[in-house]
Amino acid sequence: MKFSGVITAIVTPFRNGSVDESALREIIDFQFNNGVTGIVPCGTTGESPTLTYEEHHRVIELAVKFAAGRGEVIAGTGSNSADEAIELTQAAEKAGATASLQVAPYYNKPSQEGLYQHFKKIANHTKLPIMLYSIPGRCGIEIGVETTARLAADCKNIVAMKEAGGSAERVSQLVDACGPNFDVLSGDDGLTLPFMSVGGTGIVSVASNIIPGPMSELVALALKGDFLGARKVHQKYYKLLAAFLKMDVNPVPIKTAMHLRGFCTMDLRLPLVPMPDAKVAELKGILQSLEIL
Repeated sequence: MKFSGVITAIVTPFRNGSVDESALREIIDFQFNNGVTGIVPCGTTGESPTLTYEEHHRVIELAVKFAAGRGEVIAGTGSNSADEAIELTQAAEKAGATASLQVAPYYNKPSQEGLYQHFKKIANHTKLPIMLYSIPGRCGIEIGVETTARLAADCKNIVAMKEAGGSAERVSQLVDACGPNFDVLSGDDGLTLPFMSVGGTGIVSVASNIIPGPMSELVALALKGDFLGARKVHQKYYKLLAAFLKMDVNPVPIKTAMHLRGFCTMDLRLPLVPMPDAKVAELKGILQSLEIL
């Protein structure tokens, strides 16, 4: 499997304390009707840390159902426990997910050898293609380049990396170390263009929840080598991409935008709380200036 294009890390809509299934369907339809190549249910943007096991399984099942074969469903099934990640991944495989996103173990801060053994064990217990996810800002560690190359060589179903370390140099290193059959995608919307300029194949995007069309256009242009055209799209939406990154922790700003656009309620689960009114007004102003509202 090759991963490229725009893969949306979808929000999980809530209403009255439960997953809003009708809103989830609308959100997923909006993605595939506007050019994305896949979705990630139950990632950070989907508030996976506060979903119950039953909700986690249900959201993935619904994502598969609502996607209806229109693109990839890359289930967020990572954990800081290998056995828990295996359980979640096998359930996602049974539900019909087409791949798994495996985040670096958080809080327990394993060594690189520990990371290697962790991901190798998970890979050995599923037939799903696996996209690793290195995000040291949240996990406290990165999945090293040498560790990634070792996993790619030893586990035929570890085939991609969502790279959220903020460095185009590291993308170059991953592309060089892992070879042409291993895909590297940006984990930061604002870095999509520079990452693709050195060999990245797309973006696992937060912003595409609200602007799937423009993000798909940006990535398609970059994949064709039209970096001038891609830069024009990037520049047009840069303030919005920056707002999602800086206004509050993800997914609070994107869920606020989705609420303002009418896709879902503003319901969040503690410890996440809504943004102050002044920031909501600022975000609304940016969305209006881009004619999204």
